Amino acid sequence: MGGELRVRCCIAGGGPAGMMLGFLLARAGVAVAVLEKHADFLRDFRGDTIHPSTLELMAELGLLDEFLRRPHDEVRELAAQVGDERLVLADFGHVSARCKFVAFMPQWDFLDFLAQRGRRYPGFALRMQAEAVELIEEGGRVAGVRARTPDGPLAVRADLVVGADGRHSTVRRLAGLRSDELGAPMDVLWLRLPRFADDPAATFGHAESGRIFIMLNRGDYWQCAYVIPKGGFDEVRRAGLEQFRQSLVALSPFLASRVEKLASWDEVSLLTVAVDCLREWHRPGLLCIGDAAHAMSPIGGVGINLAIQDAVAAANRLAAPLLSGNVSDADLAAVQRRREWPTRMTQRLQLAIQNRIVRRVLDSRAPLKPPLALRLLQWFPVLRRIPARIIGIGFRPEHVA
Repeated sequence: MGGELRVRCCIAGGGPAGMMLGFLLARAGVAVAVLEKHADFLRDFRGDTIHPSTLELMAELGLLDEFLRRPHDEVRELAAQVGDERLVLADFGHVSARCKFVAFMPQWDFLDFLAQRGRRYPGFALRMQAEAVELIEEGGRVAGVRARTPDGPLAVRADLVVGADGRHSTVRRLAGLRSDELGAPMDVLWLRLPRFADDPAATFGHAESGRIFIMLNRGDYWQCAYVIPKGGFDEVRRAGLEQFRQSLVALSPFLASRVEKLASWDEVSLLTVAVDCLREWHRPGLLCIGDAAHAMSPIGGVGINLAIQDAVAAANRLAAPLLSGNVSDADLAAVQRRREWPTRMTQRLQLAIQNRIVRRVLDSRAPLKPPLALRLLQWFPVLRRIPARIIGIGFRPEHVA
């Protein structure tokens, strides 16, 4: 309903960062409201990877066994085909966590799980179909948000507003926070194709000259990512849907019997890749985390991992000040200091892969050969632990205080 609400913390955005932060703050006794603009969490082609570091957090919260009872797939190594060669890129069997795998679970299941646990605490409020559209400012400080709901305007007054509303964040735009645009040479087309019982079991990628195709095993279907040059979707569409289908078959011939299921362009979603980072993640009374603070490349699927780590760091630092009603600029700056280094390091690595590998593949017209770095992973399997550590754990894993 509309009206007015008073809480200690108002979180705009019910994605992984927002839901995790809301749950952790409510668990600490903080009155918190999470505003999610959609009516539910059921949207295709959101990141579905739950990394070992996130599973470790679930264990620390005493929720791991219950969480893993939800349907999921477990990936213990990442593989790719470059030209005619199959390569193993990462082996999660030695990561420093209880769960030595990446779990693939529909993101709506993950968010629903956090929402259910959050509702067990009296201070947790989740408002669906509530879209933050304006900041409330008083005395040079953000003091809440105004939201649009089906029942009319809703004013949420809070000691702290957290923008967790994704890479197209309304909160960060309203706050006037500036970002450094780091660039990306590609966009990604997401689609689903049926998976048959005799298909390969592994999640894998396939790179040929001018094309990159990634297939994620989701049980009865493949979630597919077709990488194209930045701004190239119009050219792909002009070539026609049949040409697009044949491109998929050329990369993965076993798809030939089912690409006709791709009946129209409406079944293909464009992800416009952006990589950026706010210079300042905060203003008095306001903090941005997750993609609202730093949009990540899809390389490695680490964006969700970074967002959840941001949420844990923010909850660890801010729960006590929120309970006392005294969140200072120094507290908000401390969250940025804690999380900016691992974010920048991850983005630096993503940019190196984008520019040295992805760009070269997309621009290539000659037969591809694996670069030396990938060959080293085959010659010395112990080296596969390094990408597994970076993808699965990250540069600075957080732990629940």
